[in-house]
Amino acid sequence: MNRFEFARPTSVADAVALLSEKQDETSVLAGGTDLLSLMKDFVVEPKRLVSLMAIGELRQLETKGDGLVIGATTTLDELLAAGMANGYAAKWPAVWQAAAGIKSPQLRTMGTVAGELLQRPRCWYFRRGHGLLADRDGESMPVKGDNRYHAILGNAGPAKFVHASSLAPAFIACGATAEVAGPKGKRSVAVKELFRIPKAGERETTLAANEVLVSVTLQKPMPKSATYEVRPRQGLDWPLVTASVALELDGKTIRAATVVLGHVAPTPWVAEGAAKALAGAAPDEKLAHAAATAAVAGATPLSKNAYKVELAQVAVRRALAAATAT
Repeated sequence: MNRFEFARPTSVADAVALLSEKQDETSVLAGGTDLLSLMKDFVVEPKRLVSLMAIGELRQLETKGDGLVIGATTTLDELLAAGMANGYAAKWPAVWQAAAGIKSPQLRTMGTVAGELLQRPRCWYFRRGHGLLADRDGESMPVKGDNRYHAILGNAGPAKFVHASSLAPAFIACGATAEVAGPKGKRSVAVKELFRIPKAGERETTLAANEVLVSVTLQKPMPKSATYEVRPRQGLDWPLVTASVALELDGKTIRAATVVLGHVAPTPWVAEGAAKALAGAAPDEKLAHAAATAAVAGATPLSKNAYKVELAQVAVRRALAAATAT
């Protein structure tokens, strides 16, 4: 690991001031479960780390009207505990199911909500220093090589990795917003707007190098929501695919729906076709199959990951079943 400066500000404004506007010159440090590994492998080499862990306002976890504000440095364990103690898990089951799917005690204890949302791709080409787009001599390494865990959707461009967050699809399905702080002050954006499919020279998030994620707000309860994930095994493995769904019902009819897939595209994948298939209908098994099929419409698997198409459909059907079970 290279030498670096370490700063521990006590306010968001001070944290922003300590960050460079140049990408990768400085890095934000929260729990460190991902960043420190990347630094040890020389994948990223910041000259300064700016820790957020002494900033009190980033640890908030409190109600706001019918909603809930979750501070950026709230740990996954704290999120899970508050959900059970205060009934949040019943109001936003998709979010708490996603958090509970992270089985590693170490990751839950140290990992933060912001860190989990903004973690870098798990792509082994990126992790071995071949760059975010893993391009060598004008050819895509994932296309030519082992791509069993890579994208099946949103992969028409050079980005073939999958977005790694478990929480992001659930937050997006539940309509969450994010507060971001930068040199010009704070701004609010939908969580889905934090992510993009990068081109050459871009990062996979829309945050500027000197911006900090302050909090995530769940605007209103979404009790008819659920997350279902398919993992190769428990513990440290990331899911193969996930599906988070949120439904608004009018009696027994679905008035509106959001379906978001995880680990299938370079961003959390909002399946608009699935939402259209669900809207205006009463949930049943036939409708779930139609929505699942629509969710993966246009999928273009690589040479070794076609299995993800079927797994994604299974995840959608089971997430819908869980969301409509009560």
